[in-house]
Amino acid sequence: MTHDLVAALRPLLTAEASAEAHASGAEPGDLEQAVWLRLLERLDAQGPPADPPEWLRRAVRSEVRRTRRTTRRERRYDGCDEPADDRDHGPEQLALDAARRRALHAAVRRLPGRCPRLLAALLSPQDLTYREIAGELGISQGSLGPERSRCLGCLRRLLTAEVAARELRG
Repeated sequence: MTHDLVAALRPLLTAEASAEAHASGAEPGDLEQAVWLRLLERLDAQGPPADPPEWLRRAVRSEVRRTRRTTRRERRYDGCDEPADDRDHGPEQLALDAARRRALHAAVRRLPGRCPRLLAALLSPQDLTYREIAGELGISQGSLGPERSRCLGCLRRLLTAEVAARELRG
């Protein structure tokens, strides 16, 4: 992506994301990150758009619609009278839980790029805030959400492949 294109689109993207974020319940920074990612993907696949400002406006609105759809699908859990943790805490269950945690952490360590450090910080027993994680990793707090989503997608694909491979063995 050329520096000129970024410099020309940044003020428009900031304004569009700020204007549309409230309606979708998203953070303006998250919308901006998603649109920048879309632009990078488009530049890689098709080159720059013919009318970049119009493309950017459409991309912001598309991300807002995607965010609204996601929000509508997510439901609040109203089981307030049910115990939060009703699992069996016997020795067998504790051993199985420990094995799952070890497998998860091993899979996280095999991820590419910054994903191992980011997910390790999110899984940390210290329960770090986004601000603390961003400071520790040296990235902006606004990019943690999109980066986390990308890393979780990689982890999901990695674990799905491993589970499928184990099932084939018998």
